This record gives sequence, C-alpha cells and structure tokens, in this order.
Amino acid sequence: MEKPTRLAGALVRLPIGAVALAALSLGQGCTVGPAYIRPSVSTPASFKEAAPAIAPDGTPWVPAHPQDAALRGEWWKIYQDTELNELEDRLNSSNQNIAQAYQNFMAARAQVSQARASYAPTATLQPAFTRSGSSLSTSAVGSSLGGSFSNARFTSNDYNFPLDVSWEPDLWGRIRNTVKEFANAAQVSAADLANEKLSQQASLAEDYFELRGQDELIALNERTIEAYRKSLDLTRVLGDTGIDSEQAVAQAQLNLKTAEAAATNLGIARAQYEHAIALLIGEPASSFSMPAHPLTTALPVIPAGVPSELLQRRPDIAAAERTMSQANALIGVETAAYYPTISISLSGGFQSSTLQSWFTWPSRFFSIGPSAAETLFDGGLRTATIAQYRAQYEGDVAAYRQTVLTAFQQTEDYLAAERILGQQLEQQRDVVAAAQRFYDLASVRYRTGVDTYLNVFVAQTALLSDQQAMITLRVQQMTSSVQLIEALGGGWDAALLPSEKEVASSPK
Repeated sequence: MEKPTRLAGALVRLPIGAVALAALSLGQGCTVGPAYIRPSVSTPASFKEAAPAIAPDGTPWVPAHPQDAALRGEWWKIYQDTELNELEDRLNSSNQNIAQAYQNFMAARAQVSQARASYAPTATLQPAFTRSGSSLSTSAVGSSLGGSFSNARFTSNDYNFPLDVSWEPDLWGRIRNTVKEFANAAQVSAADLANEKLSQQASLAEDYFELRGQDELIALNERTIEAYRKSLDLTRVLGDTGIDSEQAVAQAQLNLKTAEAAATNLGIARAQYEHAIALLIGEPASSFSMPAHPLTTALPVIPAGVPSELLQRRPDIAAAERTMSQANALIGVETAAYYPTISISLSGGFQSSTLQSWFTWPSRFFSIGPSAAETLFDGGLRTATIAQYRAQYEGDVAAYRQTVLTAFQQTEDYLAAERILGQQLEQQRDVVAAAQRFYDLASVRYRTGVDTYLNVFVAQTALLSDQQAMITLRVQQMTSSVQLIEALGGGWDAALLPSEKEVASSPK
C-alpha cells in the first residue's frame, strides 16, 4: 500500500502546482461594472446674500487670504464665550446621539473587514471518531441433526481527521466591488457621524443662546416690575392727596400684576432650555443647572466663502456623494453574476481504524480539483437586478444634487437672516430709545400733575414690549448665526473623511 500511495502523490504534484499558479494569476482578473465618475453639479460664483464688506472709502473690501478667516473644527470658539466652550467640550465627550453614530461607523468598518475576508481561502477542520457494530447470523450444518443458530457481533472504529480548504478567485471583481461597496458605506457612516456631531453642537449653541435670552427677558421683567411698584406707590400717594383717582391706582395695580405673571411664565421656557442642554451633554436634567446671567456674547463675523466650497465643507453632501459611489459598486457586484465562478477545493487528512496508526503516513488521504459554475438561464433575474441597481444609482444622483441645492438654499437663507436682522436690530434700538423718551416724558408730566396715569401706563407698556422685542431679535440673530455656521459645514472638510483604505484597516 505504501508504494502506490507515494506514486499517486508524485503524479498529482505537477498538476496541483499548475492549477494553483493559474488560479493565483486569474485571481487578479478584471473588474466588471461601470467606472464611478462623480456627477457634476451647477454652482454659482458667489452667494447672492453675502454682501461684501465696505471699506471707509466706499469700495468693497476683499481679504487677501480669505482662507485665513475660514471656520475651523471647534467653530463655537468664534463666539469667545468660555461657558459655551465648556458645554461643547462636555457634549463632544458625553452626547449619546454622537456615541450611537460612532458605533454605527465602527459597525460599518467591521462590515468592510467581513467583505475582505472573501479574498482568503476558507479552511475547516472536523475531527471525528465513529464506533459502529453489526450482528451476523450463522446456522449449524445439518438441519436434520437438530438445526441450531448462533449470533456473532462485529464492531469497528473509524478515526477521521479531515482538513477542507476552498477558495474562489476574484476573476471578475465581485469581491473587489463588494469591498468597495462596504467601504463606501463606511465612508457614508463617517460623514453621518460628522453631520451628527455638527447638528448636536449647533443645537447646544442655539439652546444656550435661547436660555441666555430668557435670562435677559427675566432680568428685564424684574426691572420693569420694580418700576411698576414705584409707579403704584406714587399713584397711591397722589390718590391719597386727591391729585389722582382710585381708577389710576387700580390701573397701576393691574400693570404690576400683569408684569409679575408674565415674569413667572418666562421660567417655563428657561427650564426647558436648561433641560435640553442637560440632555445634549449627557446629564440627567434633574441634577443639572446653570446660573442665570444675561446674554452678553458678541455676534462674530462669519466667513461664508464661495458656494463651490460647500461641496467640500458639508458632511451631508459628502455622505450623499459616497452613497452614489456605493450604489455604483453594487452594480459591479451584480454584473459579475453574468460570468462563471471558479472555485478550488482541497481536502486532506488522516483516517484509520486504530488510534495507534491514526496519524501515520499510510493513513493519509487527499483530493484537489477546480470546479466551475455558470447560470445558463434565470428568467431575466440578473438583468432585472442590474436594472434595479442602476435605477437606485440614478436616484442617488438626484438625491446628491438635491442635497447640494438644499445646502445653497440654507446658506442663502441664513445669510439673508444675518443681514436683515442686523438692519432690524439697528431700527429696533431707535424704537427702544423713542419708547424710553416717551416714558420719561409721561412720567415727568404725571408727577407734575399735567397728565393722568393713563399716559404713563401706555408708555410703560410700549417700552416693555419694545425692549422685549429687542432681546428677542438679539437672540434670533445669535441663533441664526449658529444656523449659518451649520449650513456652511462648521469648519468640516471632505479631507477629514477616511479613505477606502483607512476604513478597511483594523480599528485601533
């Protein structure tokens, strides 16, 4: 038995090497499917609402190095607010939505590694031991002598140690396109993570300015309530001396009570903004609080750049672009189904009926050989599948272009809001100054007995309303600036997106 086995082994050595060499060379085969080219989009030369700054001589001023003023990663520092900086730092480390988006990205990276595993052969080892038995009946010779029967039992052992290896060379790029598909999906997830970070950071800044606006309104109402108390005291004195009437006293009391009720109601919005901030930074609302202080943050200058830069600045545009590439790779995966698949299988190991000779050379066995498979008829399944994925790709192209258009719209919206709110605030300052003068004159005329309290009441109500409108506009201007920064991408850049090679590497 030993000599024929060695001879058989010698006979197959050359074919095995030739087959392996041919398979390795074929494994570097072509990649079928369409090549990905990023679709073009129309971008205007400049933002319509971004009016250039005017120099003292009346000519537009353009900075020599506009990139020097570009937004950076920690965009909130442009407000130069220490408390906001601290909150944003806590958000970046503790926000649960960001943590979830990060784990989604890590899962997407793991899927790339799963796809890359198809490049390597699959090896399985299944050691087994089997003991079997059977019974054999025999008869005594000469039934005329009484004919007795006896049973004999036979048992056997089988020790098996097989190793099976199979490998499918990537002849038509099916595996390569699959890896590319999952790598693009991981890049989409990375862009989604960046977008989620930006969204949560912007929400925190907006809630912060809204809360400080509520503090400003509460402080204004407290000052107004104190002024109303003084007016009530004065009205009572004048009423006791007969200069004013009981009706004026009642009107002053109504003014005071209305202001007190309004001040109490402001606490609801403040509490809700405080709770929202606690949620964003990953803390229970019950144990989080912020001391009150008015809105003093100055409005920064926000560099808008040019519209074409949005294609590199916004993570949602990057996600839409990578989604197109992913859909294109999927077409390649399905196109490979038109071509035959070749696989190489190797099976070998040791088999024996006794434990002592299990791993001896005569107990070895092996087999090796390639196989090919080709679908001859599928009722148009492959054609329909590719048509489906081509339509999906075209839909992703439309979604990408729509995302770009939306980015232009949002940026124009908030640039317009920044410009118009600036003008309105200047006008509102004049309104507040006029209301203050009206109130001062009415107070003087009332104290000297020229007018009734009704004029003071009207002036006080108008002044409070105009001051509240001033604060509301100020908060709106600050939150609009945050929205503009978010629309511009918050200092993110497509260069920060991990490459296909990086997402395919093992996470550290």
